[in-house]
Amino acid sequence: MKVIPTKIPDVWVIEPTVYSDHRGWFYESFNHQKFSELLSLDVLFVQDNHSLSHRNTLRGLHYQLIRPQGKLVRVLAGEILDVAVDIRRSSSYFGQYVAYKLSAENKHQLWIPVGFAHGFLTLTETAEVMYKTTDYYYPQGDRTILWCDQDLAIDWQLDSEPILSEKDRFAKPLKDAELFA
Repeated sequence: MKVIPTKIPDVWVIEPTVYSDHRGWFYESFNHQKFSELLSLDVLFVQDNHSLSHRNTLRGLHYQLIRPQGKLVRVLAGEILDVAVDIRRSSSYFGQYVAYKLSAENKHQLWIPVGFAHGFLTLTETAEVMYKTTDYYYPQGDRTILWCDQDLAIDWQLDSEPILSEKDRFAKPLKDAELFA
């Protein structure tokens, strides 16, 4: 397993060691001991979420203010543009984002710690996304920031209008959102 830093120090790309031969391939998608050692973190994942999205579906930017979740995101089929926005007011990276392509082909994962809003755009016909969370989903803590907030200026690499949920369509811009200290 290799850990690749991003422009925001707390967000990491995880590149697994893949063993390939004439039968196919194998890799360890998660190993608590290696993850903890390489990132100097001791996290406990308590929930796995799995979604299927069609091309041009944009999910996000989601976070939980109450019972916040760290996330380890990976793609089982297809490809996405995965985005993490720093929404910690005390951070020197506040309002900045990291965008990274995750795919079944590259097998990379993105570690998104507590204090970040998360979203992704489906780049292929369909994509299956699975992510581990460090806390259980708590609907009362659920918040959303507007995906197209001009202050964030996220380059979603869109070629047409995205497919959105009602929650995502009418989310608040960053300046009006409840955020982390």
